[in-house]
Amino acid sequence: MFQFQYSTGRIARIPFALLCAFFACFAVRRNQTAKNAKQNAKVAEIVAILVAVIAQLSSSVIYAQSPTERARVPSGSTQTQKYEQEGVGVEFSMDPVPAGTGHAAKLLAGTEATIRFKIYDANTRKALNNLRPAAWLDLRDAGAVPGARECREKVQSFLQASFTRRPSLDLNSYFILALNNEPNISVIDPLSGFGGTKLITLVALPSPGEDWVMSADKKRLYVSLPRTNQVAVIDVANWKVVANVEAGVNPSRLVLQNDGRYLWVGNDAANETDSGVTVIDTTTLKVAARVSTGLGHHEIVLTPNDRSAFITNKESGTLSVVDGRSLTRVKDIKVGALPVSLAFSALSQAVYVANEGDGTVFAINSARFETLAKLPTAPGIRTVRISPDGRYGFVVNQATSVVYIFDLSTHRLAHTVPVGSKPDQITFTQQFAYVRAAGSEFVTMINLAGLGKEAAISRFPGGQKAPQDSLHASLAGAMVPAPEPGAVLVANAADKMIYFYTEGMAAPMGSFQNYKREPRAILVLNNSLRETEPGVYSTNVRLTGAGTYDVALLLDTPRLVNCFNLTIAENPDHPKEQAVPIKVEMLPGDTALRVGKEYKVRFKVTDAKTNQPKPDLEDMGVLVFLAPGIWQQRAWAKPAGNGAYEMSFVPPEPGVYYVFFQSPSLGVKLNQIQSVTLTATKDESK
Repeated sequence: MFQFQYSTGRIARIPFALLCAFFACFAVRRNQTAKNAKQNAKVAEIVAILVAVIAQLSSSVIYAQSPTERARVPSGSTQTQKYEQEGVGVEFSMDPVPAGTGHAAKLLAGTEATIRFKIYDANTRKALNNLRPAAWLDLRDAGAVPGARECREKVQSFLQASFTRRPSLDLNSYFILALNNEPNISVIDPLSGFGGTKLITLVALPSPGEDWVMSADKKRLYVSLPRTNQVAVIDVANWKVVANVEAGVNPSRLVLQNDGRYLWVGNDAANETDSGVTVIDTTTLKVAARVSTGLGHHEIVLTPNDRSAFITNKESGTLSVVDGRSLTRVKDIKVGALPVSLAFSALSQAVYVANEGDGTVFAINSARFETLAKLPTAPGIRTVRISPDGRYGFVVNQATSVVYIFDLSTHRLAHTVPVGSKPDQITFTQQFAYVRAAGSEFVTMINLAGLGKEAAISRFPGGQKAPQDSLHASLAGAMVPAPEPGAVLVANAADKMIYFYTEGMAAPMGSFQNYKREPRAILVLNNSLRETEPGVYSTNVRLTGAGTYDVALLLDTPRLVNCFNLTIAENPDHPKEQAVPIKVEMLPGDTALRVGKEYKVRFKVTDAKTNQPKPDLEDMGVLVFLAPGIWQQRAWAKPAGNGAYEMSFVPPEPGVYYVFFQSPSLGVKLNQIQSVTLTATKDESK
């Protein structure tokens, strides 16, 4: 399967619509056979290469600007800075996020802050909506705010996916998280990489995860660990497990309250006493309550105000209602045989329970806990989900390989849609419902716009193998919407790959390796600027070191480039990192990294303060190891003149290789300089 570096999310080097149109010119007609799917993939591979070439050429565009105003503010101030260019105005501000009940007066290293860009028509003051601004924070060595030319050059350097020129903070990135069959989570950067790899880190877990949920502020990730009866709590800022909370017997399904106060954990225990839910206080990470509800697997759904929690008890055939304030069980509702899935509709204010054993779907009033309707289908239903507008309910049937679509305003069946073998998961974009089939590599798309009249469908291959070919499954979803509109990410554990698909294509536009691991489920962590109110684009960031920063902003349409000024103060409560006296920059390699062939690691060492080369270091050490640590090689690099150094190694097998640097005489340890990741592939010429 082909790979390419997808860059639209970072910045619109080519307008997205144009990119899609370019692909459409090469699209082949949709075919249902595996043979034609492979042919489509080959065509898409050629197209991806052409797009990469065009994207590279487009990065050389010169951004002309004629600034009419550039406001300066005192060092350390969070006052609004304004900039206007060719009829477009921008107001930039960055404010501390108060910790607890206190109020932070200034920006401090190691704390949270909210960055905002208000973009408007300079003549009418009307907010400019639906833009895709790109921004970076970059530590300034010295001097004043860069001028127009220097700012353009800085932005140009950030657009190149390179280890040699990276900003301090990239505000345009998103990460793909893969919950693996192994006890770890892959963190993949789909927008940039060095040496062909996009793996940022692996988060080690005590045991394999089953389900996960991200906090609304994107600071914490919670993962259920059934084998060790725990929930792992991960700090997203540094990808470290900060706690492993005891979460009852066999914790599986996780649901976080809308207000973030409690984490609800389903306990699929064999005995009735331990079978139910554990409620964890997310502030103290202590168990707030344990509630026995009934036997069997438990699905959980909460009302939007968190007043009530509904829990299925598969073997008991009941739906339990737990009060969200007292954390006590208040009612058990007898539903159909083997309730396996839950969904809540804000439009009808009802909870929908899918019963696998008899094929009925119960609609339960979420306030009075009364049955509103019983929707008949056929035994074998698996998953129930609600469309984004709340109007339609989708229910998949693994036994008959169809999707039932109900009009929730009337609780009547609207459509029965045939899909792939053994459908098991559903996700939505604004225009389509995506249905994964465990017994087929194809994903079925159902157009939401025509529902009620017709259910128009199309398909695309979500890999080369059927998901059921993998022995590893998960409660968590293997399909999620991508940050780009009209696009989804599909994890295929059998292929050990993650695929990127955009609507209108006959095949996925690209794929991301998971480096021999089976991605059982995926999540997207979107760190990019988002339109939080009309014309206001913002995001929360964790500030790194103290110093003076350039905040580079780029708008593609309308075209605008500017660098704002920002100062982050020292934090007396934040441990100060020891300054590293040198910088290491990778130099282009002579050859690609191939298994069994010598590869020369070339890099340049400069003084961190003066940027002057550091030649003739006799103890410039290099450590290379194959993830996850099954092979390693250490060596002293040889000087190659003018601060350049070389070290060679022969990769023994395909995989991801980490390269670390040290210099004992300068007090530089292996973990103080950012490592480089390289990917070794087999030599296809043999």
